[in-house]
Amino acid sequence: MSDTLGLLEESRHLARELGYEVKEEPLGDLPGGPCRVGGRSRILLNIEHPPAEQLAVLVAALAADPRVRQEPKSRLLAERLAQVDR
Repeated sequence: MSDTLGLLEESRHLARELGYEVKEEPLGDLPGGPCRVGGRSRILLNIEHPPAEQLAVLVAALAADPRVRQEPKSRLLAERLAQVDR
């Protein structure tokens, strides 16, 4: 669980570094994901879902952004991002 929480925080930070606004909101059954609102890139996370599910949504959104490859990140996060690419 501590790895999950640490990776979630690192992923949030990385998303902000890439210019995303990370919003945590109650989304019902929706998992969240990337979107654009008013010309701004956002990643929505469902605050009602467990951290592991929020992390999966965030990692998937980051993996889709080619700029993420150039950014510094931990080995654990790099491995998670690589798993999405497969």
